[in-house]
Amino acid sequence: MADDLLGSRVWSKWFVIPSVAAAGLCALHYVYYLLVLRGRWCRSTARLDGKTVVITGANAGIGRETALDLARRGGRIILACRSRERAEEARQDIIWQTDNQNVVFRKLDLASLESVRQFAEEMKREEGRLDILINNAGLCWHSDEKTAEGFDLQFGVNHFGHFLLTNLLLDLLKKSAPSRIVVVSSMMHIYGKLDFTPTNENGDRYPNLKSYWPSKLANILFAKELARRLEGTGVTVNSLHPGVIYTDLWDSIKADHGFVWGTIMKGFCWVLMKSAREGAQTTIHCAVEETLQNVTGRYFADCSIAEESEDAKDDGLAKKLWEVSAEVTGLE
Repeated sequence: MADDLLGSRVWSKWFVIPSVAAAGLCALHYVYYLLVLRGRWCRSTARLDGKTVVITGANAGIGRETALDLARRGGRIILACRSRERAEEARQDIIWQTDNQNVVFRKLDLASLESVRQFAEEMKREEGRLDILINNAGLCWHSDEKTAEGFDLQFGVNHFGHFLLTNLLLDLLKKSAPSRIVVVSSMMHIYGKLDFTPTNENGDRYPNLKSYWPSKLANILFAKELARRLEGTGVTVNSLHPGVIYTDLWDSIKADHGFVWGTIMKGFCWVLMKSAREGAQTTIHCAVEETLQNVTGRYFADCSIAEESEDAKDDGLAKKLWEVSAEVTGLE
């Protein structure tokens, strides 16, 4: 009897109590996961019939999910992508899921300013309007690669390419007002610093404008300065943090860390990160939410106005970035 009682206590101490505690922690984490990590959802039911939308990098990830949602709302969706093959696959899938035949591909390589100019000319020649421009495409972890013009690939694609593209499409956006520009940035902008020290090495006048974090700071500063310049035109500009997104990029974890640890780490990332669909919600919110028609120059996260870093609020830094970007891209 005593042995049974002792055994029961040992079982309770070493198995039952820890199991209950673990279950409780899992339940609390799941609530946290639903309320915080997964973020909020766009609740707008706004239709986009008769409106034209351009989405860069729309063939995968949150860009593809954004295109899918806006296609369901009846808009003319232009997938602005580098890869024709991947964009065509995305286009066919979006048409199949939404029954919206008005989804088209136009080639755009943001790593080439010439490609950006060609895309803009095609838009002005063939499209009568542009209601929503979503600067979604982005690169990370490409530390040594360069654009066609010799600039850092991440900064070139994430900022310089979008800077030129947006400016070249402003006439269409103004013509279609009220219209919106949505710039996808990241919370990682808080770690970014912009160094405008000029040199003439290797044809790159601003070699210190590079890497992912500074490019995300540039996104917000660009959106704020553009919003200031477009005041009174009916064109609004807002930037956003989509969340930490689980994409195909994280599949490399398994290869880098072996099957066992890679599988564990990949599962951990899956739990803590948003899906592409969840990550697209703030972009969609900024693009269609009716109450944001006159909101401009703001930074969003989880479908709400959020606080950006102090550097991202620096008007002087935003103006300097504009001057350098205009010089680099040859904007007249």
